[in-house]
Amino acid sequence: METLVRIKRCALANRIRLTNKARCEMEVDNLDITDIRESLMNAVAIYKTIRSTNAQTGHREYLHVIQSPNLAGIAIYTKGKLLVEDRTETFYVLVSSKHAL
Repeated sequence: METLVRIKRCALANRIRLTNKARCEMEVDNLDITDIRESLMNAVAIYKTIRSTNAQTGHREYLHVIQSPNLAGIAIYTKGKLLVEDRTETFYVLVSSKHAL
């Protein structure tokens, strides 16, 4: 639950970065950053956490999958990671943001 709280704090403070893939998916599904922030704030749980390897750095990272509705009730799927810079949690980076199936 602590991880979800950390993600929500990033969403609340508008500390969200989007990858190009997430931007493209949002555009296709007609979603904007407000939809994504609302979905993250409404989440009651992290659906699953995936261990991954960053293709650019080769380092291990954890990607968190969240499926939650925005305030209009649209189910949204997001996948992202918490980014820490200089020992401070800085952003939640979204690598995927689209309508949930």
